[in-house]
Amino acid sequence: MTEEVTAYDLPVVGRVPRDLDGRYLRNGPNPLGLEDPRAHHWMQGDGMVHGVRLRNGRAEWYRNRWIRSRSVARKLGEPYPWPEPPADFPANTHVISFRGRALALQEGGPRPYVLDEELRTVGTCDFRGTLDGAFTAHTKYDALAQELHAVAYDPTWSFVRHLVVDRTGRVARTTEVPLPGGPMVHDFALTARHVVIFDVPLTFDADAAARGATVPYVWNKRRQTRIGVLPRAGGQARWFDIDPLYYSHTLNAYDEGDTVVVDVTSMPAPFHAAGRLGGPAAAGPPTLNRWTIDLRRGRVRVRPLDDRPQEFPRLREDLVSRPYRYAYTAYAADMWRAYGGLAGVPSDHAFTNTLIKHDVVRGTSEVHRFPRGAAVSEPVFVPRASSSGGSAAPEPAGGRGEDDGYVLAYAHDPDRGATDLIVLAAQDFSGEPLARVQLPVRVPLGFHGGWMPNAA
Repeated sequence: MTEEVTAYDLPVVGRVPRDLDGRYLRNGPNPLGLEDPRAHHWMQGDGMVHGVRLRNGRAEWYRNRWIRSRSVARKLGEPYPWPEPPADFPANTHVISFRGRALALQEGGPRPYVLDEELRTVGTCDFRGTLDGAFTAHTKYDALAQELHAVAYDPTWSFVRHLVVDRTGRVARTTEVPLPGGPMVHDFALTARHVVIFDVPLTFDADAAARGATVPYVWNKRRQTRIGVLPRAGGQARWFDIDPLYYSHTLNAYDEGDTVVVDVTSMPAPFHAAGRLGGPAAAGPPTLNRWTIDLRRGRVRVRPLDDRPQEFPRLREDLVSRPYRYAYTAYAADMWRAYGGLAGVPSDHAFTNTLIKHDVVRGTSEVHRFPRGAAVSEPVFVPRASSSGGSAAPEPAGGRGEDDGYVLAYAHDPDRGATDLIVLAAQDFSGEPLARVQLPVRVPLGFHGGWMPNAA
């Protein structure tokens, strides 16, 4: 996108469910003033958030806005009215809702940026002066404890930090876990009793950074791949060696007696963050796997949940850290072939046109296929609101209500040459969309986002 767009009263094919009251937001890299796309690593672009406001059965507006870091504000000729943070980057990886605010997230150093209801940047977030140093792109919110958890790293640290942000919005507890060698810690897992940390052999290369490498992380085949299990209340981590792989994203995790169950997307080693041209490369595509960590016997068992190429795993968010049944992913075979090829920046037609719904209890799945070239993004589950207007309460895994809601995603419409916001009924996943909100522009391929209820 070369400009910021605002559009009102968007046309809808079908009907937007009236209980969808909030904003669907998604973040992603969108370099400002890019001269040569072939010389650019597409994961490094300036963050841009795309949003659609739904209310009373209508799609009220679409907006896209760059995150106003100091560098972006300077490029746009705007003032930067806030104190410059120690590490500054226009967060391009995720956008979450926390305590009524939208936070745009980046890993490895920068603080979150805060966005208002109309996606304007209103400053950085240091959690009421309690965040000391780096934050993360992938947080975990425990709805029962009303805590936001993070595992933060910085290339200059010899440790990672487990941070707990309490219901008042302050960092209430910090636990440092020794982790020398500068590994990239993109995501982590959370259970009711544990924090799971992934030590993969993708490590910071100071020489590459000094040479100006865009992504100064290299695959270190001499480093052991490990999983660390940290007591959630603090203490020392216990480490388990596993075979080399690259861990990508956590779907969910939970405790089961003396074991910790962790469901993730991962891919075979080696993984090259800088890739060949324009993006990362790996030995194979990401698949959905279950890691069962036996704390009593001191071993890890790995088995596939689904061996089809897939990424962007999501679930009903109020079941994070608890047993669950349903999950949603995006099929990723063509995307990963593009990563590993010589074509440079992947073209739009090389991305997924299929979403997958998993029943991890029964071991079954359903798919929703879009037209070729749809380039559908990460699926986000939104619970159907109760008749009283609040969010539906979570039910135990296997309960009939866990998938009572909607799945939202951006998908390109090849016929219009623009993007639709798709609303699927989660319990009729393969059926026709309930609504296709027609946006006036093409939303570029991006990363993560979520549902911000009641314009929070």
